[in-house]
Amino acid sequence: MPFKIIASQCTSCSACEPLCPNDAISEKRGSFVIEAAKCTECVGHFDEPQCVAACPVDNTCVVDTSLPRYQAPA
Repeated sequence: MPFKIIASQCTSCSACEPLCPNDAISEKRGSFVIEAAKCTECVGHFDEPQCVAACPVDNTCVVDTSLPRYQAPA
């Protein structure tokens, strides 16, 4: 499941954007968003999702349970 950013909690600090290994994070209308198609949950890059680790507001970068989990290529 890719991550998503809760827009109402995003402070637009931009801490997450440069840390995303897939360039999945961008700013839209004053807050940041994660492009689900690019999000790999940092699998193969880091032990934990970098957006979650960098975000200063707890529970702002969360798993989007409406989408399937990322599957690394075999």
